[in-house]
Amino acid sequence: MMKGTPYSFSVLRYVHDPVTQEFANIGVALYSKELKYLDAKCEINYGRITKIFGKIDGNRFRQATRYIQDRLQRIGQDLSESLPFDSSAKLEKFLALVLPPDDSAFQFSPVGAGISPDLDATLKEIFNRFVEMYSSPSDSSHRDDDEVWKVYRGPLERREVIPYLYPKKIISPNYDYEFQHSWKNAKWHVCEPVSFDLLEATSILDKANRWLGRATSLADSSEKFKMYILLGEPQSSGLKSAFVKAQNILHKMPGDIELIRESEAEGFAEELADQIKAHGAEEVDPR
Repeated sequence: MMKGTPYSFSVLRYVHDPVTQEFANIGVALYSKELKYLDAKCEINYGRITKIFGKIDGNRFRQATRYIQDRLQRIGQDLSESLPFDSSAKLEKFLALVLPPDDSAFQFSPVGAGISPDLDATLKEIFNRFVEMYSSPSDSSHRDDDEVWKVYRGPLERREVIPYLYPKKIISPNYDYEFQHSWKNAKWHVCEPVSFDLLEATSILDKANRWLGRATSLADSSEKFKMYILLGEPQSSGLKSAFVKAQNILHKMPGDIELIRESEAEGFAEELADQIKAHGAEEVDPR
């Protein structure tokens, strides 16, 4: 008999056509009331969806999936720290707080269940089974941006910085982009985890060039901001030279930009905590 913790899960779907009910799996939420655990993992990139259904609103897709994942993770964080705890709470309750059941393009599937000795590993396994296995090789990575964020989130959590971070949309005349982890004291400081732990050197360089273009467009914004790129390094030694070239490309980004390496995650968290302690973080509507 397998030992472990009972859990429930639901798959997030992108429903392209409400009439035909054509859909693609794009995320997973997993919950265990015994361990007060709730976490989610969503596909942020919409390349696979456009290959299936044709052109979609990519910005809306990315913002929606990031919002759903971030909100569920925030609820999970609150849940793990909450006392007392409603032991009768079911996964459906938390999903409805983030995405009420309706006929929108984003819908959660009926809940499934299982037993797991490692909930984090099970979340990743279910995501791989229902979502990632359908991605083409060119879309795949050893670690995605959200997995890289976990490297930096741990040190920030230990220094109690996470509650000060909010989404912030930087708007320029021809482009806008919403950063999920931002704070403000005098000006906005926006963070973005960017994984270069990809499968091919060309993918690494293409991603660096996309960020160069993004930063160039955002540089025209009337708001002052500093951008921190939280780098995820390739694990394959054969891709190290491509990563060096990618950083050279990123150094060409205009504006106040700082590149942070994974080995600097602890120091970055310490510096951020000191800034907030010394200068505070303004409580404002980030949108």
